[in-house]
Amino acid sequence: MAKDYTNDSSFLTDVKTLRARARKQIEDGALTPGYELDPDQVIHLLNTALATELVCVLRYRQHAVTASGIHSEPIAAEFLVHSNEELAHADLLAKRIVQLGGTPEMDPAGLSERSHAEYVACDSIDKMIRENLVAERVAIESYREMIRFFGDKDSTTRAMLEGILAMEEAHADELADLLE
Repeated sequence: MAKDYTNDSSFLTDVKTLRARARKQIEDGALTPGYELDPDQVIHLLNTALATELVCVLRYRQHAVTASGIHSEPIAAEFLVHSNEELAHADLLAKRIVQLGGTPEMDPAGLSERSHAEYVACDSIDKMIRENLVAERVAIESYREMIRFFGDKDSTTRAMLEGILAMEEAHADELADLLE
């Protein structure tokens, strides 16, 4: 016979307490008392990731429009796809920053200083592929470190970063294939 767990809340806060806290701290939005990280530090980290994504958007777009040569068309198209996917990552990061009570830093002044990736304009497709691959590898390592930092203390941000990381790994794989 199965045990009845209806009244077993040994690991959960009672509903009345949860409701009372929610009403008392309604202005805090998504940040509840159980949030274990320093929101300012988290917002700073996410703004760094946002800067990295925006630099990647611009670099990929630059490469997409300047790629030339007999085999440039499909590679330029791939760069544009990557640029759009990086922009989607930036949107996710910006929305999470706002959700945590921060302001996304999108001012172009200082963007490259905050970014982990570099903006490198290149004069050949081979160099473009290599620079984009370097940037993807930097992003992969940055996201892995951030995911470890968030651990189980902010599972929402961690899950978002894991999704972005998976896409960055796919980008790196596609770029590595272009070098062959």
